[in-house]
Amino acid sequence: MAAEQHDPPAEASTRSAGGPAPSIQVGRETRRWRLTRALTLAQVSEKSGLNIGYLSQIENDKATPSLEALSAIASALDVPPAWLLLDSSTPPRVVRLAERPTTESGCARISEVDAGTSRDVCVLEVSVDPGHSTGVHAHHGDEHHLVLSGRWRMTQGDHTVELGPGDYLAWDPAVPHDVENVSDAPASMLVIYPRRGRRPTEDRPRG
Repeated sequence: MAAEQHDPPAEASTRSAGGPAPSIQVGRETRRWRLTRALTLAQVSEKSGLNIGYLSQIENDKATPSLEALSAIASALDVPPAWLLLDSSTPPRVVRLAERPTTESGCARISEVDAGTSRDVCVLEVSVDPGHSTGVHAHHGDEHHLVLSGRWRMTQGDHTVELGPGDYLAWDPAVPHDVENVSDAPASMLVIYPRRGRRPTEDRPRG
């Protein structure tokens, strides 16, 4: 049975291409998700109860759907309504391996995985030669570690643990700590912390 058809508001149905731009534009995402779901306008119309002409105007940003209409369209497309308000045209940020800023300090090599593109966190790949450590240091912001290779001795105050590949550790880096490669080969780990939480001058690698 065909769904009951509802006419769009008069102002939406009569808005011309040369009229004022809608305050909320969902056309790009509505059309993209409709095509992703392999649906025709007629099928979305039947599922949502909105007429085809109104849906076409929405997809072409000539009409602004009410919250009720937006919810009906999202339900027909099987997506959360908020997804239709997002701009998927913004490309993802990509940092190639060769583009990573890398610094060396004797026994340690620090590669900034995100190259400063992340707004909220800093992601480092830290490599240390066997038998060497970063030296005792401290800074602000929660710090997370994921061991990629080798074995590491992590010391903070009275606590000492050894970690291997795949192990994870988090601590409050305001408490002085030291990280040592206890392997017989270079070892590496990912270190993640809030972008504003750390000052590079607080790190003092040592042999």
